[in-house]
Amino acid sequence: MHFIFRLALVLSPILLLSPARAVSPEDRYIAARDAAIAKFAKLSNDNKINEAVDKAEAAARDELKGQLTAILSQPARPGFAPAQLNLDTLYKGDMGFGMLDGLRFDADKGRDGGKIGEKRADGSFVEPKAHIIVTSEALFTRWLHEHKTWWDKGSKNVPQQIEPALKFEGLYTQAISTDAAVINFNELPIVKPASATLTYGFLAGRTQDTTPEAADEVFVAALAGGKFYIAYGEIEPVVKVPACTAIRTDYNKKADEAAEKLERKQITRKAYDKLGDLRQQGDDAFKRCFVQHAPEQPAFAEAAKQAQALLETAIGR
Repeated sequence: MHFIFRLALVLSPILLLSPARAVSPEDRYIAARDAAIAKFAKLSNDNKINEAVDKAEAAARDELKGQLTAILSQPARPGFAPAQLNLDTLYKGDMGFGMLDGLRFDADKGRDGGKIGEKRADGSFVEPKAHIIVTSEALFTRWLHEHKTWWDKGSKNVPQQIEPALKFEGLYTQAISTDAAVINFNELPIVKPASATLTYGFLAGRTQDTTPEAADEVFVAALAGGKFYIAYGEIEPVVKVPACTAIRTDYNKKADEAAEKLERKQITRKAYDKLGDLRQQGDDAFKRCFVQHAPEQPAFAEAAKQAQALLETAIGR
């Protein structure tokens, strides 16, 4: 017993002198972010949200932006405004909570060259035509882990390995500020820049319900030099395949006719149910057709060029 006690006395100074794991700048950022989230969650739960708290939340995001600016050390991009924090909110209940930790560069002009925020004749407002998000590979890996079970049970969550994660359209819905789901129409033939170890690009659209008829955006992602990039932007012209649209229109017409026959008691409920969800069948047929025939459209090649240029702007070639 005395021997064990004496041995402990001898070893304890050695243990005390053993170096602890170094705290990285990313560790400090995550700790500050999580502390702020916990603080504002408590205030929200206690019904203490007011103008002063909102200002404090904005100040906390400014502090986080400062930390990321130091961590990522990003140069300005020609044609893009100065970087801002990609996190839109630290309030857990807000739409957009949980976006990708990083800096976001927004284009300083709209798709048609209009001034950002300017009101168009149709009542819409000019928004940036493109965006670039930059983070470190370490922060991206941590973000993937945090989103392993982000969505409700039964919904597919983001893969935990980087390469398959890039091909998962849900990644882009979660990573950026959007009130609609990102749809991957087709992979684009992106040439990997020399500085990149991994790239992926796709033709995209967004939806809150049915799949849109045209792809009007491109997304590209890359891993290069210890940094992870997501860039996305509107394209002109959009990519359409009229023959695919016609297929879905035909299914929707059949769905309307079947519903009308059921209402008039011209067919039984059993016969109606046997038809299945015709609208969903039409949507599925439309997507299969689009994947097959979109690359044949001249606009597809133009979209690939725009995606390539956006990627090269994002990572500086």
